Amino acid sequence: MVVLVCIGGIGIYQMNKDTILILDFGSQYTQLIARRIRENNVYSEIVPFNISPNELKHYSPQGLILSGGPASVYSDKAPLPDKAILELGIPILGICYGLQAMAFLLGGSVVKENLREYGKAELIIDDHSDLFLGVPISITSWMSHQDRVLELPNGFIRLAHTPSSPLASIANKKKKIYGVQFHPEVVHTNFGKEIIRNFIFQICTCQGNWDVGSFLEESLRNIKEKIGGSNVICGLSGGVDSSVTAVLVNRALDKQLTCIFVNNGLLRKNEATKIIDVFKNRLQLNLHYVDAEDRFLKRLKGVVDPEEKRKIIGEEFIRVFEEEARSIPNTKYLAQGTLYPDVIESRSFFGGPSAKIKTHHNVGGLPKVMALELIEPLRTLFKDEVRTLGRLLGLPEEVITRQPFPGPGLAVRIIGEVTSGRLNVLREADHILLEEIKNSGLYREVWQSFAVLLPIKTVGVMGDERTYENVLAVRAVTSIDGMTADWARLPYEVLEKLSNRIINEVKGVNRVVYDVSSKPPATIEWE
Repeated sequence: MVVLVCIGGIGIYQMNKDTILILDFGSQYTQLIARRIRENNVYSEIVPFNISPNELKHYSPQGLILSGGPASVYSDKAPLPDKAILELGIPILGICYGLQAMAFLLGGSVVKENLREYGKAELIIDDHSDLFLGVPISITSWMSHQDRVLELPNGFIRLAHTPSSPLASIANKKKKIYGVQFHPEVVHTNFGKEIIRNFIFQICTCQGNWDVGSFLEESLRNIKEKIGGSNVICGLSGGVDSSVTAVLVNRALDKQLTCIFVNNGLLRKNEATKIIDVFKNRLQLNLHYVDAEDRFLKRLKGVVDPEEKRKIIGEEFIRVFEEEARSIPNTKYLAQGTLYPDVIESRSFFGGPSAKIKTHHNVGGLPKVMALELIEPLRTLFKDEVRTLGRLLGLPEEVITRQPFPGPGLAVRIIGEVTSGRLNVLREADHILLEEIKNSGLYREVWQSFAVLLPIKTVGVMGDERTYENVLAVRAVTSIDGMTADWARLPYEVLEKLSNRIINEVKGVNRVVYDVSSKPPATIEWE
């Protein structure tokens, strides 16, 4: 079975015997569905809801999942799949809106309710075969809908119900088409993982033969085949994503790769020295250092809009890479450490109904015209999968376990204009924060911990004198893959120590606050 995976502008065929495609209708949980499937060693990929039957056949999927979404099947611009997809004989699971769209197209009746059902609901199982195999007769499910199925399409039966949704799960077992009104992919649904697993293995008969190891083998072959005798440059930042990309491409191509580390002036304290030591001296990569601090800060002068910052930084990175590539004969490609969450958050996915959250500098922030062709071998992986890949490639644990650091660097952790003075304040505060997180033994327990310099000043008292200085926000979150996150419950003594140190040691800060918002509704980074 062949799956077409797009790596930047290059189509690469990745061999996977088992693939589940997810048709995206704009649900905030779509990426969670993909994660749940991959947890079972089955490859999953998100595609647009309006994919054509012919395009879908190129993937040769073992099963389809229709995601949830905020729309109503009765709205003027309701996102609906091609009905022919439902008739291809491929096992299908519709979730929430996916169930409603499926039932609507197949002749069932969907009714619009006055009140939205949101939150926990008792689900009573009426049929314990296949989809609900091994699931108790009654479980807690998570609902998030307004419309519901009122009448079954021909050939369908009821599998489960709730007090307010008589048809909370339905199926046409002969055609292997199933639907659930609730969200089995979220942790709030008891036995949700078992329900998804039943769909994958009982209904789609997948074998569970995909893992990061097989991804590595295929990637090495595909990179060699596609690049041929050309040279490649890799934008190396020292973060997990670009580091794994660099080592992966280097293993595939060896002397054809040149890593370019651009010091854009937006890095953490002592960052440049550490990166050169690890990648040039220890890992023996062909690393070229470029000092571009002045040109980046000049481009950012007076800019306060976060989207504009990201696009400026993304474009400037590309221009630096293009300039450096001219000195390397036969350089045609630029390798980047773009991940799946970057793609999902940067776009209204594939022109579909998902909302664009923010432009990642290496996705939507790239200039439209580029002299180099992109290769992005990690584009379909989540962060935890990239860390696993890094271990297989033999990267140092200090690199693999490094907390995520945004491509635009400290520029998106300074709310407002980016100046050298404000960068110095944030850089020193961030250094202290990370020191205390590491000293407390919490660095690997939290997903990210960092400081944000706010564009406001407050009155304080230091040494019996009035001060009017900057406010610094501390952000720490826990997460699995960065798509959802909860604020970390850091011990009070840790917060106290880092706050005292920042205020006492960083000139220009007299107040520290702690961010207690989760994702969603907030994002992890402030910009």
